[in-house]
Formats: sequence, C-alpha cells, structure tokens
Amino acid sequence: MNLLRTLAFYIYLFGYMLTHYGVLRRAERARAAGDDATADEIVRHFIPIWCNTLFRIGGIRVLVEGRENIPAGAPCVFVGNHRSCFDIPLMLTSLDAPHGLLSKDELRNIPLLSRWMNLLGCVYVEREDLRASVRALNQAAAAVKSGRSFIIFPEGTRYKGEEGGIGEFKFGAFQIAFKNGAPVVPVAISGSRGRYEEHHHLVTPGTVRVKILPPIQTAGTPKDQRKDLPEAVRQQILAHLD
Repeated sequence: MNLLRTLAFYIYLFGYMLTHYGVLRRAERARAAGDDATADEIVRHFIPIWCNTLFRIGGIRVLVEGRENIPAGAPCVFVGNHRSCFDIPLMLTSLDAPHGLLSKDELRNIPLLSRWMNLLGCVYVEREDLRASVRALNQAAAAVKSGRSFIIFPEGTRYKGEEGGIGEFKFGAFQIAFKNGAPVVPVAISGSRGRYEEHHHLVTPGTVRVKILPPIQTAGTPKDQRKDLPEAVRQQILAHLD
C-alpha cells in the first residue's frame, strides 16, 4: 500500500508542476516586470494547495500549534530543526505564508521545482564552498532587509539520529537575523522522518507536529552575547520535540 501511495505522491508532485506551468509562467512574467504583488499572490495561493494535497495523498496529518506567535507587520527569521525532506513543504504550509528558504545547491538543478523556488525567493547554498556560503547568507539577509521573512535550517543538513534529537546549530545562519535586527521564531518539527526516510523512502501515513514558539528579539543584542543564540534556540526547540 505504501508503495502505491508513494507512486501517487510523486505523480502528483511533478504532475502539478506540469499542469500548472501556465501559472508558473504568469508569476515569472509578473516578477520580471516588477509586479511583485501578483507574483506573491500566486505563490501564496498555489504552493500551499500543492503541498497540502501531497500530505493528503500520503495520509499525513499535520498538526500546527502557535501561529499566534508569528510577529505581524515585520519580517522575521524562522528557525527549524531538520530531519526529513518533508520539512520544507511543512514549513511552506504551517507558517503565516510560504517564505523563501536557504536550500542546498542540488535543488537548483531540478526542472520546474527550482523555478517555483526562485519565485519563493529561495537562496541556494554550496555547503562545501565557504565563500559561496557567505554570499548565500548575504543574499538571505538582503531578502529580510527588503521586508521578506525567511526560513533556515541551521543544522545545515538533515539530522539522522534518534527521534527527539537535534544537531548542532551553526552560527552563520543566525547572522541573517542579526544583520537586520529581525526576530528569530523557533519552529519544532516532530515526526517528519517517520513519514518517509525511516520507511526506506516510502511515504507512510501518520502525524507530524509543528510547534511555532514565541519570537526571540535580536535587535540590540550585544555582540559578545550573540554567539549564545544558536544554542539557546536549539535548546528551546529540543524541549518541544515529541
């Protein structure tokens, strides 16, 4: 059954992009013409439909808590733990709107998918290239400065340890917030790896919980205290994992 579910999942994943190619082109033309309002409206409407339908096909129930903690009227940096490739669509549907995120460079080469990610304002990072990583962080910081919220997974890669665990949070990712004085909003994701990676990459029904925690202000933080933020956020997320 899970094999058939996985086939249906991937057929819909790529079929949606093909059947909505005209929508993609309309959004790209709007963005190129400087009509960001139209492009953003398309992104905010179609991407959640796409992702939520994928979860329904997979029999995945997503429980979201704490949307009221998201600051209104100003950009913020969402910081989440990372255990599964499902964490990306989870973030795109669980927050106040889909936002750009810091993504591994390999996703840049996936046809159509990368174009939707470009519309979102995603920034690609080459993890093994220090200079490229710095450029990516600067691009993400510029996006927040322009008024757009941003999503990061500061572990840098998926954590493969036991459920309830979490990897080290890299300081560089938090520079996006510090450069703009933007609040950091921790997001704790539980159960996502059990819906895919733990079952030999077969989509498996079950529940995923997303807890959006109260924001942490970064504006005015003394430089000598900034280094403590990654571990403080890590501990907050760790305390809210199921």
